[in-house]
Amino acid sequence: MKRLIILLLSSILFFPLFADEGMWIPILMEKYNYEDMKAKGFKLSAEDIYSINKASMKDAIVIFGGGCTAELISDQGLLITNHHCGYGQIQKHSSLENDYLTDGFWAMNHKEELPNPGLKVTFLVSMAEVSEAVLSGVHNNMTEKERNSIISKNIDKIKNSAIEGNHYEARVEQFYNGNQYFLFINEVFTDVRLVGAPPSAIGKFGGDTDNWMWPRHTGDFALFRIYCNKDGKPANYSEDNIPYQPKKYFPISTKGYKQGDFTMVFGYPGTTTEYLPSFAVEQIMNESDPARIMIRRKKLDIINAAMNSDPLIRIQYSAKAASIANGWKKWMGEINGLKRLDAINVKKQYEHEFMNWVNSDNERTKNYKNILSQYQTIYKNLSKYNMARIYINEAGLGADAILLALRMRSLESVETKTDAGIEILKKDAQLKADAHFKDYNEATDKKMFEEMLKLYYENIPVEFQPNYFAKLDKIKLKSGNKYQDIAEYCYKNSIFGNQEKFNAFLNSLSKKSYKTLMKDPIYLLMKDYVDIYLNKVNAEFSAYDTKLDSLNRIYMKAQIEHQEDKLLFPDANFTLRITYGKVDNYFPADGIKYNYFTSLEGIMEKDNPEIYDYTVPQKLKDLYQAKDYGRYADEDGSLHICFTASNHTTGGNSGSPVINANGELIGVNFDRNWEGTMSDIMYDPEMCRNISIDIRYALFIIDKYAGATHLIKEMDIR
Repeated sequence: MKRLIILLLSSILFFPLFADEGMWIPILMEKYNYEDMKAKGFKLSAEDIYSINKASMKDAIVIFGGGCTAELISDQGLLITNHHCGYGQIQKHSSLENDYLTDGFWAMNHKEELPNPGLKVTFLVSMAEVSEAVLSGVHNNMTEKERNSIISKNIDKIKNSAIEGNHYEARVEQFYNGNQYFLFINEVFTDVRLVGAPPSAIGKFGGDTDNWMWPRHTGDFALFRIYCNKDGKPANYSEDNIPYQPKKYFPISTKGYKQGDFTMVFGYPGTTTEYLPSFAVEQIMNESDPARIMIRRKKLDIINAAMNSDPLIRIQYSAKAASIANGWKKWMGEINGLKRLDAINVKKQYEHEFMNWVNSDNERTKNYKNILSQYQTIYKNLSKYNMARIYINEAGLGADAILLALRMRSLESVETKTDAGIEILKKDAQLKADAHFKDYNEATDKKMFEEMLKLYYENIPVEFQPNYFAKLDKIKLKSGNKYQDIAEYCYKNSIFGNQEKFNAFLNSLSKKSYKTLMKDPIYLLMKDYVDIYLNKVNAEFSAYDTKLDSLNRIYMKAQIEHQEDKLLFPDANFTLRITYGKVDNYFPADGIKYNYFTSLEGIMEKDNPEIYDYTVPQKLKDLYQAKDYGRYADEDGSLHICFTASNHTTGGNSGSPVINANGELIGVNFDRNWEGTMSDIMYDPEMCRNISIDIRYALFIIDKYAGATHLIKEMDIR
């Protein structure tokens, strides 16, 4: 461990001014990146970014929910994040009577702001390296199980000590694949209220067609507010709670940007895997991604057809469709990008050089000579379990009725419950069912069940197929379509595909209900899928994954030694990171040049009332015709919508602040370009771009479109 740290520290001597790749640990910025940032235009100090002694940028940034970033923009707890990050909350508040997805929502005072049970935001209080404490007692002769056991106990001890006597939460995360560890102390707020969201025709303009694409014209933002008790501490929702006064919030710049300007994204990137061996990249490109893409394409065809047929179904399935489509399109771009970079051969060439380096030294040969051959064997053996895992998750559990059955497994215990226990079961199940059926359409789900069943039947080996398939095979065909008839049989004879049937079952819940569950076709099919997953697939997958964890740690250590003239950034792991670059255009193909910003003119050019995702609201058209942009227009006279820069981002960075050289907010990150989605695995400085909404467009919508000027007055606009 000490050898690794010495290598990391010494590598700064050779740290080049390389392309804008990397997701850097903020506490280490002053050591490793600050001089490079200054050379590229940054004008503040390292302590302005991260400090434990004074308020700094890190105090204005939160984890939003469980997978996005958001930032404070006022001294009254006002947050801005992406529309798609708040989409689920907006959707939950929507109905045919109050369709906030279609019409937007704006609270004109604090009392109108909408609570969101279950939504939380998380502040980082402090972080510290704890590698020595985590690895205390670990030695090279241990088995992986012994090693993990000691590390787990050490981590528990560190976390418990960190939060003793306070209201904070703690997490310890590994970096460099387990060669380094950091402790994060967090403060979590649970009263977070919806303040404002533009209509989907603005916040989701372009829909799935434009997702991951450039040029982009999406007003992807939403506003929320953090509330706390009168002492400024986290508290569950109460009418007595008050707006949170943060230690720090971002000032907002309306000066705009030019090509080449310094930009910084500060947020919570989810996962990257930049140091994978070629065998892993090959499996992703040739197996995992193609399978997921194919399955999700089928899902989207079914859901989109249903959404286009009925306004209520559009509301019910909009968030589901967006979630499915996001990965589907990203994986297609990822494959294309990896092919364009010839990623597998690039990795193999590196591995050839790596092995030459290994074999040139006896000690390295002893430690690393078999690592690549071990990788090759593991990924070869892992393949069938990987595919079965994908098909169970994506297809086997792909219908909502199956998922409801999965969520109701606790009902099996009804046979052993007292009357009081049965009532508790009933109440819990009813809450889950009500939430489920609010966003459910039986005909759509039946079609989904049919199609997913077909995919699983025809693509997965018999050893991973449910035993219940044998019974379903005996169903007498009526339509001539085997899978359609099975779907009809299952939904006719199950309580999980219909709200009335399920509620009737719950209302009469008793010890005898256990027998009903054990005859229910959807429930029995779910149980088989779960059994296969746990006992045939995941057990083997986890065993190989444990071996990979060990290899990854050793291979990462070796790569750091091999490339000691470089500073290798740690893969993203949903911890606070900084990435920095510049505002820039790019050239996606021969003869094509993409400008670095889009404007309101582009929205008008895309306007098409016949297509839901391209219907421009009349009020926006009126403001465009009048050129009523106020102080939010660029110096060129146009209203900028989005812009691209070379910051290295990934999932989790959605909602992250995009900051200029003066520490002012100029945008909110929400996407990457399609040609650059392979950046999770291999970064290309010429092609990888993050996409952000211009903060001036968000302000324009809040002020001129929504008339929520009281929110504008809260902000420090420069």
